[in-house]
Amino acid sequence: MKFFHLSDLHIGKNLNGYSLKENQKEVLTQVAAAAKQHHPDAVLICGDIYDRAVPSGEAYTLFDWFLKELSGIRPQIPVMIIAGNHDSPERLSYAGGFLEHHRIYISSMPPGCPEEHLKRVILEDEYGPVNFYLLPFLKPGYVRPLFEKTGVEGYEDAVEKVLGREDVDTSQRNVILSHQFYVNGGQLPGTCESEQASIMAGGLDSVDIRVLGDFDYAALGHLHGPQKVGRESVRYCGTPFKYSVSEESHRKSITVVELGPKGEEPEISVLPLRGLQDVRRVKGSLEEVLSQGIGESCHDFVSVTVTDETEPYNLREQVEEVYDYLLELRIDNS
Repeated sequence: MKFFHLSDLHIGKNLNGYSLKENQKEVLTQVAAAAKQHHPDAVLICGDIYDRAVPSGEAYTLFDWFLKELSGIRPQIPVMIIAGNHDSPERLSYAGGFLEHHRIYISSMPPGCPEEHLKRVILEDEYGPVNFYLLPFLKPGYVRPLFEKTGVEGYEDAVEKVLGREDVDTSQRNVILSHQFYVNGGQLPGTCESEQASIMAGGLDSVDIRVLGDFDYAALGHLHGPQKVGRESVRYCGTPFKYSVSEESHRKSITVVELGPKGEEPEISVLPLRGLQDVRRVKGSLEEVLSQGIGESCHDFVSVTVTDETEPYNLREQVEEVYDYLLELRIDNS
């Protein structure tokens, strides 16, 4: 079984006041085109669909367009979506019942009462069923009503207890979609400044990957850099576009996962994504900085550092004449 793993679309995000709408539409167009070409058995979107809890009308329209593109592919491809910490569960779940008729499955809140369980979507291939469990972003307070007798002590305990209620059949293949800050023992994953505001100081919101032991693949969202956490089958796919200069070195992509028979490690590959503009740093003397702004590169989002010992006349004006989208201007000299 082959599926696409995406997360952290952050639709509606601005970069230092500049709209990213056209870049976001470009990468989502590439995702839809890749789905038409490769026809995965499912598309997983693991949280932070929108950048704000109250998205703009423009953001809603763009995501609606993207879902229409995916749902128009034949044979139809199931799409599974969970809420992230940036999403409003109520807004994201709107029309969820209607969307399921089009094989678009949304889980915006974890179980809140004893009768509720995680949304599970079951797909079949030549090796049997694959169970997809949808675990949206949770805080301990969200699930305390489920565990009044034992209590809930922190994020890891909350995730572990929620998963423990599901009676996962480990003789079958199981995939989890989750949007949390996962760690491997004492080893922290790589982070960048674009998501650090969402991570608690001291790692109080961290969850050890040991709680995911029943799953053959963990499709994670929350961190913007693509990476594994501990084992190859526990992965953050990263964002589809660069959302800060700290992501300059990231290679944005679709993570493609192929599950074989139970017991075999999944095969993981990537399909590259590229927006209309890059996000990058430029450093050097003013002359060197200006000389690098040639061709299409002058339209990138740039952070400029000038190293001249004497501050050039009309520095900002000269830089802005060459670079259309200046994010910041710094001077670094003795």
